[in-house]
Amino acid sequence: MPEKIQYSIEDLRKFVGKSSIAFYGGEPLLEIEKMKEIMNEIPAERFILQTNGLLLDKLEENYLKKFSTILVSFDGRKETHDLYRGNYDRVFQNARKIKGHCEELIARMTASLETDIYEDVMHILSLNTFTHVHWQIDAVWSKYTVREFEKWVEKYNAGIRRLVRFWIREMIHGRIHKIIPFMGVTTALFKGYRYPPCSSGFESFAIATDGKVLACPICPDLEWNRIGDIYSGINKSVEILDPCPDCNYFRFCGGRCLFFNRERLWGEEGFRLVCSTVKNLVDSLLAYRDVISKYREHLEYPKYLNTTEIIP
Repeated sequence: MPEKIQYSIEDLRKFVGKSSIAFYGGEPLLEIEKMKEIMNEIPAERFILQTNGLLLDKLEENYLKKFSTILVSFDGRKETHDLYRGNYDRVFQNARKIKGHCEELIARMTASLETDIYEDVMHILSLNTFTHVHWQIDAVWSKYTVREFEKWVEKYNAGIRRLVRFWIREMIHGRIHKIIPFMGVTTALFKGYRYPPCSSGFESFAIATDGKVLACPICPDLEWNRIGDIYSGINKSVEILDPCPDCNYFRFCGGRCLFFNRERLWGEEGFRLVCSTVKNLVDSLLAYRDVISKYREHLEYPKYLNTTEIIP
């Protein structure tokens, strides 16, 4: 797709109306003036930003306060973050400066082979800077092999079980840590999902720089993902493919992800391996169903669509 936006702000306004707008990249803050123009011209219900955090200090306070949610790429401990992204100190300082300026300030981790999910999430919680912690597993598109991923999954699943035990103990003592995958799964216990929790292709849509409308922002080149444009509207739908709709875990993960559901890049073995992380997450939480039920009103998430995928 083109590097810069090709459509007019007026065309965008006509298409989105008063829906929420999320700025997503690449890095949206590289086009900070265009962002501000959109925020000035379109009366969106909410504004949301996903950013690597390096340029957050360039966004003036009056614009920061317009955001309901800001998600910052932040991978946990300094050694983990710097291994994958660098600039831990700069990103952390920028995040700390904007604390309190938006409703949700989410640390959005990528969990990869050097991630210790327990230690890295616990580190973020200890910073007392982010309101929420979220993560996505680095899988399927990754450069490493299924065998390498399989070894890591064992450690990851054990870390999830340990993290759930911590979360439940804290909850019993009146301290609720806003760990998004845990909150999303517990919400599904009472409500359930009928499609991926991010709602891509169902209630959330991506607008490419050329004006095409995509079900999911991560794969603009795939035909099934192109569902219209901002000039003529949305003209087709997507569906969740087997085996997900008939799975006992579907109400908790909704198929996890449109791309993952449809593009089996790691084959059926890799598909089942990634699914095992979802099942472990769900089962670890359902073991404490009675405790979770008592705190249901404090755990509902998300209150509004904010681009979090919920299921790692």
